[in-house]
Amino acid sequence: MPPLTKAEAAKVEEYDYFVIGGGSGGLASARRASSYGAKVGLVEASPRLGGTCVNVGCVPKKVMWYTADVADNLRKSAQYGFGKEGEGVKLAADFNWTELKHKRDAYIHRLNGIYESNLVKDKVDYHHGYASFIDAKTLQIAGPNGETYNVKAKHIGIAVGGEPTVPSDKDVPGASYGITSDGFFELETQPKRVAVVGAGYISVELAGVFNTLGSETHLVIRHDQVLRTFDPMLSEVLLPYMEKTGMNVHKKTQVKKVEKTSSGSLLVHFDTGAEPLEVDTLVWAIGRHSSTSKLGLDKAGITTDKRGDIPVDDYQNTNVPGVYAVGDVGGKALLTPVAIAAGRRLSNRLFGPEKYKNDKLSYDNIPSVVFSHPTIGSVGLSEPEAREKYGDDLKIYKTSFRAMSFAMLDEDHKQPTAYKLIVTGPEEKVVGLHIIGEGSDEILQGCTFGSDDGPSTGS
Repeated sequence: MPPLTKAEAAKVEEYDYFVIGGGSGGLASARRASSYGAKVGLVEASPRLGGTCVNVGCVPKKVMWYTADVADNLRKSAQYGFGKEGEGVKLAADFNWTELKHKRDAYIHRLNGIYESNLVKDKVDYHHGYASFIDAKTLQIAGPNGETYNVKAKHIGIAVGGEPTVPSDKDVPGASYGITSDGFFELETQPKRVAVVGAGYISVELAGVFNTLGSETHLVIRHDQVLRTFDPMLSEVLLPYMEKTGMNVHKKTQVKKVEKTSSGSLLVHFDTGAEPLEVDTLVWAIGRHSSTSKLGLDKAGITTDKRGDIPVDDYQNTNVPGVYAVGDVGGKALLTPVAIAAGRRLSNRLFGPEKYKNDKLSYDNIPSVVFSHPTIGSVGLSEPEAREKYGDDLKIYKTSFRAMSFAMLDEDHKQPTAYKLIVTGPEEKVVGLHIIGEGSDEILQGCTFGSDDGPSTGS
């Protein structure tokens, strides 16, 4: 079903609940509210529903990770008796990025259609355009055709998500020659030489995909480790393996300037004084920030922090009664399942039965996965965080090994595996688990725990 027209929207006097943002959190919250009989509307600025995760995040990223994993396995195939030495390597080198992109895009477009169908099925009015506040109960919708109209709602949910952060050309001359993670998914051909700037999970994942698919890959990091918000063990294991697989890691390095050559390549200048690096593509993956700048929040009296995130309490309430925020726009736990859970619980509390009147999401012990090569799983406190909270009342269990699936490979091609379990107290309550190695993304699913009554090593 196409979005509502201005004339159709004018027929709705007031919504019980109106959601700004058609990503994971907004869709989940809108559909749940409608299931309780509320009159619900949702507006999305992009022509494609699904938000970051579906369009330029988790879903296409996982497709690329699986693709890279296939390439990696092809290179190892001769070690397991498939073909002659070098045949798998040649097959992996014949990868067609353009063909894969078109298939991936078609898959994403099918998902967009499913989300639109779900809104129809759940009787949620779908609006297409940019929303901004007129006051705390009124929004202006600016449609793609230039038309504007207003909608009123008793409750308004903000679920606009976030966007990649990039340096300005003033701070880093030529920075705009680079792309972001959004641009990564727009690449029609595979760059032969690429620099990825950043040390977080997005940069690690994208650099891993490029490197495994055969691009000459450079990872530029400000410090000497990656994933600095995770347990230190994970970087200590991952980074040397990334370098062993041929990735060029530029430590304690920042980009000072970017120039475009007459041939179209980029010259990346560093603050270390090293020779400029010539690449075909530069990817900025230095963080994300909330997409709140054009919402007119001040007109409704909604406050933001210095990063532009919207602070909320335990129940997703902003400082303005009747206005809520869910998902990445709140600035914490930027994960799709978290946005979905928060959105549903908000609608349960607002429109559900009495048993849900205090429904809220706990942000403690939320598991996360990094689709690096090898994968990482993490839940609970890192060792430094645990020591800050519990002092010396800790015990650390650690192990490392090579998975049997790599038994036929020579030592240089075996992925590392390492596990760390952090426990406290005489009952050895588990307060942190951090794993890296093949299958860590799936293993973690059976190892989550609650903050108050979590498992112990004896349970």
